[in-house]
Amino acid sequence: MNQPILSSSRDRATSGGNILNVLGLLAVCASLGIAFYYQLSLKELPCPLCLLQRAGLILTGIGLMMNVRFGVRSAHYGVALAGALVTGIVALRQVLLHIAPGDAGYGSTFMGLHFYTLAALASLAAVAGIAALLMLKSWEMPTRFPAWKSASGKLACILFLLLVAGNLASTVLECGAGACEDNPTYYLLLGK
Repeated sequence: MNQPILSSSRDRATSGGNILNVLGLLAVCASLGIAFYYQLSLKELPCPLCLLQRAGLILTGIGLMMNVRFGVRSAHYGVALAGALVTGIVALRQVLLHIAPGDAGYGSTFMGLHFYTLAALASLAAVAGIAALLMLKSWEMPTRFPAWKSASGKLACILFLLLVAGNLASTVLECGAGACEDNPTYYLLLGK
């Protein structure tokens, strides 16, 4: 007789903010996965600026994952926003390095654009998306349950952690304990 009614959005793990955070985390996973696929299948090792862009993207993912795991908080969005800004600044730096006429750019392209150009555009989209999520947070009733309670939330977090571990391992293999080469062609710890 005294069973709680779980019909409001604050009682479900499937609130709008939770769903959008899981989708954002999956978008970060897709970006890391595509870059990792190009690295492993086409043997295109990331340059130091590419690695910094991945680090910023990982920081964005950490902020979104904290929302998925622990519930939506403004501080978590701050972490994600800092990551998006780092990614954008480093990506714009690399765009400016290759903007000269006749410069073919670094690495192959995806959808006709270099990965650093896509990273700059994606970071701009992430900043806009995080701003929208912050506004949604102020309009939506707080939820009692984080998205972690759903299977999709757990799957997104596990996938993200696996991609971070893979990127970390490949970076250590590529650079060792020192600075990475500007135009890497082989994994330092694996030899030529």
